[in-house]
Amino acid sequence: MFSTIKIGSRGLLALAATTAAATVVAQAVVPSGPNKLVFPEGWNQGVMYATVDRYDTKQYREFYGPQAAVDAARAGKEIPDGTVLTLAAYAAKLDDKGVPVKDANGRFIKDKLVAVNSMPKKAGYGADIPEAVRNGDWIYQSFSPGGEVNEKANLTACFQCHLPFAKDDYLTNLAKLQGKFPSNAMACAPVAPNEVPISNFVFGSGPVKVAAGEKVTWLNGDDSPHQVTIEGPNGARTPLILKGQAATLQFDAAGNIAYRCGLHPGMKGTIEVVAKS
Repeated sequence: MFSTIKIGSRGLLALAATTAAATVVAQAVVPSGPNKLVFPEGWNQGVMYATVDRYDTKQYREFYGPQAAVDAARAGKEIPDGTVLTLAAYAAKLDDKGVPVKDANGRFIKDKLVAVNSMPKKAGYGADIPEAVRNGDWIYQSFSPGGEVNEKANLTACFQCHLPFAKDDYLTNLAKLQGKFPSNAMACAPVAPNEVPISNFVFGSGPVKVAAGEKVTWLNGDDSPHQVTIEGPNGARTPLILKGQAATLQFDAAGNIAYRCGLHPGMKGTIEVVAKS
């Protein structure tokens, strides 16, 4: 059903199949549940260096870090050993139709705190993580607001999401920690009916319709990487798509194809593949 995968900026040559490295990453699993991390008490006493509206989960998120980490990042130095970064996830306030309410600046209004996610860096912490997804000395954990470990947290997705940012010390938002603008990569703009823009953690504006044998291309405009994953036991997946990059899949058999983001399961889309006349 799927015969072509392409990854890169617009105009790069197609790859015959997913790279071996991407396959290994897909197979590496980091168990959920307790690990070396403990709840980061006083997490909100640090520096709030970024906020994000997550359209896919209807959440407003705040990012906190210690002053020492902020100072190091803004001086162009390595993030210090012992740093703990924290992501506080709040449910967005919703209207009577379930749509997030926005403030005068067009940003989500936060409601109840739903999770506290911790990202510490300490020498040796990465030793137990599968090499294919290891993020140096960083590891992750998700807690309830009360400090209990989230036994169902998808920690593997955390490592996969940060893996492409090795040059930024595995931080997807290093530029924000440095006090700079987000990545200066240019997001691709869709120019054809079979191109799907990714923006604000949403796949385009609706289903895509193509004929059997045609391709669909996804164009990532988010700072976060994404990965198109076809639903089903043998579903194809693209490599990770960074901001400004595109990935393509070819669909050879007619049918309705459901897909999601392999890193952010709340992101979903549909492709209608019709038989050639």
